[in-house]
Amino acid sequence: MALINVHLNYNGNAEEAFTFYKSVFGGEFTKITRLKDLEGPDFPIDEKDANKIMHIALPIGNNTLMANDVPSFLGTVNENENRSKIAVSTQSREEADKLFNGLSAGGTVEMPIQDSPWGSYFGMFRDKYGIEWMIDFDSNS
Repeated sequence: MALINVHLNYNGNAEEAFTFYKSVFGGEFTKITRLKDLEGPDFPIDEKDANKIMHIALPIGNNTLMANDVPSFLGTVNENENRSKIAVSTQSREEADKLFNGLSAGGTVEMPIQDSPWGSYFGMFRDKYGIEWMIDFDSNS
């Protein structure tokens, strides 16, 4: 079966955000490409965009979280929009607590992690980079 991986856009802080995510999930980046790495006669890069991330990837289990910084000539990402959420299904309550507490640090908790009315252990928040997450542990699955 195909895997579905998440790709996020940032306004110049993708590397900072992904270093934070790496500190919570662990692992190593499989790829970091900067805009300046793509520069050439047919693709000039503005100096202010040179160190921005063109592609960064962090494997998490069988999935990969990916991102880039939006080059200035494309405008900015509205970091306060209601984006889709990244849903993480954990293998234990302890893992759910670890990820919820780590990723929500400095962010805004929308729903504290707790036993939910539908029977799972669930919480929801927007991290300090504006990305929305749902953490879930279902002991019945």
